[in-house]
Amino acid sequence: MTLPASLPATLRSIFGAALTTDPAECLAYGYDNSRRQAPPDAVVFPTAHEQVVALVRACRAARAPLVARGRGTNTTGATVPVRGGVVVSFERMNRILRIAPDDRYAVVEPGVLNGELQSALAAHGFFWPPDPTSSPYCTIGGNLACNAAGPRAVKYGSCRENTLGLRAVAGSGAEFRCGVYTTKGAAGYDLTRLLIGAEGTLALITEATLKLAPRPAATRTLDASYRDVAAAAAAVARIMAQPVIPCALEFLDGASLTLARAHAGAAVPEGGALLIVEVDGDADELPRAAAAIAGAARGDGLLELRIAERADDVASLWAARRALSPALRTLSAHKINEDVVVPVSRLPALIVALGDIAARHGVPIVSFGHAGNGNLHVNLLPRDDTELTRAHAALAEVFAAVIRLDGTLSGEHGIGLAKRDFLSRALDSSALALMRQIKREFDPDGILNPEKLLP
Repeated sequence: MTLPASLPATLRSIFGAALTTDPAECLAYGYDNSRRQAPPDAVVFPTAHEQVVALVRACRAARAPLVARGRGTNTTGATVPVRGGVVVSFERMNRILRIAPDDRYAVVEPGVLNGELQSALAAHGFFWPPDPTSSPYCTIGGNLACNAAGPRAVKYGSCRENTLGLRAVAGSGAEFRCGVYTTKGAAGYDLTRLLIGAEGTLALITEATLKLAPRPAATRTLDASYRDVAAAAAAVARIMAQPVIPCALEFLDGASLTLARAHAGAAVPEGGALLIVEVDGDADELPRAAAAIAGAARGDGLLELRIAERADDVASLWAARRALSPALRTLSAHKINEDVVVPVSRLPALIVALGDIAARHGVPIVSFGHAGNGNLHVNLLPRDDTELTRAHAALAEVFAAVIRLDGTLSGEHGIGLAKRDFLSRALDSSALALMRQIKREFDPDGILNPEKLLP
């Protein structure tokens, strides 16, 4: 759209030089890691909550679309301004406002990088559990928007479990605080958890109070290679059925394992599938915990089980795991990356279903991810236009299989544009109707991130 004539002058009065309408500069803020792109008409760079309040009210008065953006690492098109309008980039609201070790919380602005926050917290002996692969360059605001997580979620939970409260501005222009500064709270509806994962469709978050966890004294890392993916998936179910909770339990199928070995060499074993398992806690407790995990990992199809003795080996394993997603782009420029979730006990059935779908449609499917949560990154890798057409048909079957196995469409990437039209398969019509009512209450004119999340 073209902005209403009066809006640019209003935005200039709020932001001064922290506003651009230059088409070339705006273009850089019209894409995300989904490779989708649509140019905004203007981009603003707030540095204070009060500017965000004024911005939302101005855009509502002008009926102009308003899309929040962190660093664009989202893979579902959730930050693409499909109707143009204004992108609000929070990159300059990047202050850590307070770290309170005694109360185990930190207060941050949305533009703080996840990795920078972790470094600051480490000096106090704490960390914030959500740890996406993109943590060196993704923002806390982006993490909250999609309820991002990462490997540690299997033990520590996602953003929803690790956020105490928020300060935000609804699409109506109303500013509010929700949540608590305490680890217990039972007053009113839980708006904090509602806003987390809402992808900026209800309100713009300007401040977050994050729940901190103490850094463990020690960690122990194991890797177990298996004959095939079915054997590895069965081992995941066994590991999660025993009392020791790993702080990470990652799965790599055969193709992922080949890529990982190309990245890290002998630090990654050979096999048809691999599990990387990490336990943390007091140093004297780790041998018992590692033995329990190793006992559960043993079973039909196990080829080799190793407990890493050197820090270099651990670093190489995790570096290879983090390199997988970008490495898959070398196999297919049209990579379709989904992050489906099923109950852990249904993971073996999902693995079988994925193999069947890949064979029937003639499209390579490579899977890896956070198996301890049942959260797999399912990557369809069409190599030409014909395979791309088949891949979209295969994707619909992937989602159908996930829902049939009591799963859901996303564990941490969100819905955005990519999965919006499939959401009605995962949620019943009454639930969707309630969500639309909530959307109208927070954002009466539908200006916040239009055409995202809800079908």
